Amino acid sequence: MNPEIKNIVEQVKQQREFPAVSAVLDNGTILEMVYCPDEKSSAFAVWQGDQWRHEAGFNLSPLERLVPYSPQNNLIRNQVILLPSEPREYGSEEQLLADVQAFIHRYVDVSLTFERLASYYVLFTWVYDSFNELPYLRLRGDFGSGKTRFLLTVGSLCYKPIFASGASTISPLFRILDAFRGTLIIDEGDFRFSDERAEVVKILNNGNAKGFPVLRSEVVGNKEINPRAYAVFGPKIVATRGFFEDRALESRFITEEVGQLRLREDIPINLPSSYQEEALHIRNKLLLFRFRNLHNRKIAEELVDRSIEPRLNQIFVPLLSIIEDPQTRGDLQDLARRYNREMIADRGMDMEAQILEIIRDLLASPYAARPSIKEITSWFVDRHGEEYDRKVTAKWIGGIIRKKLQLKTQKSHGVFVIPPSEKPKLARLYEKYGIEPEQAGAEETEELHYHTDRAN
Repeated sequence: MNPEIKNIVEQVKQQREFPAVSAVLDNGTILEMVYCPDEKSSAFAVWQGDQWRHEAGFNLSPLERLVPYSPQNNLIRNQVILLPSEPREYGSEEQLLADVQAFIHRYVDVSLTFERLASYYVLFTWVYDSFNELPYLRLRGDFGSGKTRFLLTVGSLCYKPIFASGASTISPLFRILDAFRGTLIIDEGDFRFSDERAEVVKILNNGNAKGFPVLRSEVVGNKEINPRAYAVFGPKIVATRGFFEDRALESRFITEEVGQLRLREDIPINLPSSYQEEALHIRNKLLLFRFRNLHNRKIAEELVDRSIEPRLNQIFVPLLSIIEDPQTRGDLQDLARRYNREMIADRGMDMEAQILEIIRDLLASPYAARPSIKEITSWFVDRHGEEYDRKVTAKWIGGIIRKKLQLKTQKSHGVFVIPPSEKPKLARLYEKYGIEPEQAGAEETEELHYHTDRAN
């Protein structure tokens, strides 16, 4: 045998194959797995030099070769994960967006604003890996309000949608998300048990920013515990009946309330079988959109709104960065400001806000330039003591001031006080909790003398 041919044969024998769904290489090459349902075949669509081609596999090196998942894979064959079949021309971005919105409008009844946002969110999912943070979409409503229809319809257009609804257990989700890195479509109501709900919350809490995988313990052959990190970063569309208790998690969602109005007359009660073919046709266009735009999309820093919470900017700005329509962009910016007002209003109901109001009122008088923990506690007992089941003590109030409000205290004449150096922090806390930094009036000043005398 010719030595050169023999050498090639030996390299092929030594070459290791790695199953993959997609890859973005350092030289700009993009690989995306495509699946043809009619032929039951899979391959790679490879994007190089502004051109694409089909490949049965892709050589990373003489010893490494990427191959697509088998078309017989249960996740693909049973449509748990949907893929395009080949890139298709879509014309302009405006035409593509119009196709997406028309598809959503045909089968789903939501507000026009959310319909436009959902259309842009579909486009966003196909380039999400260009960003470091992202928002989630959510439908909230009771049974029969159209949540599942939205998940099926919008989800079928997203980038590598992973349909978790009806999953028997939560465990496979971590492996699927880590392997496919797609869009999680999840009906939170399908996970009824507390341990499953807790696992879903882990995915949602860690999945909106890069670099926060979920660690799960696994036992290897020798029974040694070997924790593994599962990447869960990616777009997510969620349907819930109520709110999440964690306010930080709530702030990650762009939410639509559904089921409050009668269903539009032109909405089909049952999805026609043709919708799957329509969705595949649009996914093929979106694949070419990904090829052309993945390396061109980035955060538009000029869209950061300094008047709202940094967390909300992290969530909204990535989606705003791909929206070109001024009306839709303005609607989303208004929504972000409304969420900010709601967050401030919710904080205003907290114990921390009640303590801040007392500190503000004490500082409004020249007689309490450095309010003590003892004074604050005395005021708190008179104003809010009956609202709490436990005894209000100076130790409890002091702990909240130091740990939750993160205000420093110092000892002065045998008591702990809030020093004047903390006033800049207080100004920010007033803003955060929606407390007006008003000056105390005559009535408040008189009350201040009474409470100060009591505290002393």
